[in-house]
Amino acid sequence: MILHDLTPGMHPRRVRIFLAEKGLSIEKREVDAAGGAHATPGFLRLNPLGRLPVLELDDGSAIAESLAICRYLDALHPQPPLMGRTPRESAHVEMWTLRMDHELSRPIVDAFAHTSEFYRGRIEQVPEVAAWACRRALQTMAWLDRELADRPHIAGADYTLADIVAQCALVLGKAVGLRVPAEMPHLARWFAAVSARPTARA
Repeated sequence: MILHDLTPGMHPRRVRIFLAEKGLSIEKREVDAAGGAHATPGFLRLNPLGRLPVLELDDGSAIAESLAICRYLDALHPQPPLMGRTPRESAHVEMWTLRMDHELSRPIVDAFAHTSEFYRGRIEQVPEVAAWACRRALQTMAWLDRELADRPHIAGADYTLADIVAQCALVLGKAVGLRVPAEMPHLARWFAAVSARPTARA
């Protein structure tokens, strides 16, 4: 297998942390997105949307979308369990993973896309969208702070894919000035803990 990677990217970071937590090592190939390598015919054959990461399998087929890649890897290597141990646990972790993806990650990505130099000229940047997205992300962070008041991790007692998605989102949030506010101690405690994990710099 080959992971087509983009080191600064939020979604590729999810997969790298997931791999590190599983103790897995696979070949990684950096894709020069700034130079347009993600838009070449060869790459578009792997992912017609031209996005990263992409996991190329040994038979030449490919899986795109970070959450789908993690699900595939988890099916191959279920230990340690990052997506639940039972059907009920798995559904619970997926619920929280999707919440983190939709409610936290998505607005932070929007804020970044509509303010970043990287996207200037690549998309139509709308300052009002960025401002709205920042407000939305802060609302989600306040809600998450309340949720974390009585448990160590997002989906419960264990570190899971839901935590990976949220921690990668907050790392990207720093690039647009979205840091955990001082009045959110539970979220701050959680973020400090996940950031201290050996895999956080994967």
